[in-house]
Amino acid sequence: MTKKIIGRVDKVDFPKLNLFNVDVKIDTGAYTSAIHCSEITEVNNTLRCTFSSKGHPNFKSENIIFENYSRTDVKSSNGFKENRFKIKSEVIFFGKTYRINLTLSTRDDMRFPVLIGRQFLSKKFMVDVDLENQSYNQKQA
Repeated sequence: MTKKIIGRVDKVDFPKLNLFNVDVKIDTGAYTSAIHCSEITEVNNTLRCTFSSKGHPNFKSENIIFENYSRTDVKSSNGFKENRFKIKSEVIFFGKTYRINLTLSTRDDMRFPVLIGRQFLSKKFMVDVDLENQSYNQKQA
């Protein structure tokens, strides 16, 4: 299987989360992928999330309720370990839908609401840091 070449940033769709043309940063330094969630509440074995961010107009959807989720430890670049909720969803790159695990975190102060990590990229993509929006540009063509 030939790996697709992806740039350091892109715009992708998360159809199950009702999020489209979302700015993502491809982060080969991160193992897991992370998505910004402004409000997370856990009630009666369900997880309720609000996906919205002031700085990202395309990053807005209503409350989404997850019945299947877990928790995982994530170590940040500064060595701090955090226990986060993890959900399974879908992401579209180059017109193809892939399953993806996403940890939920508050990324309001970050430039990108989504980080795509090695766990997802492995065996599918090669990263060329000189390129940007490869998947998005193909969608526009």
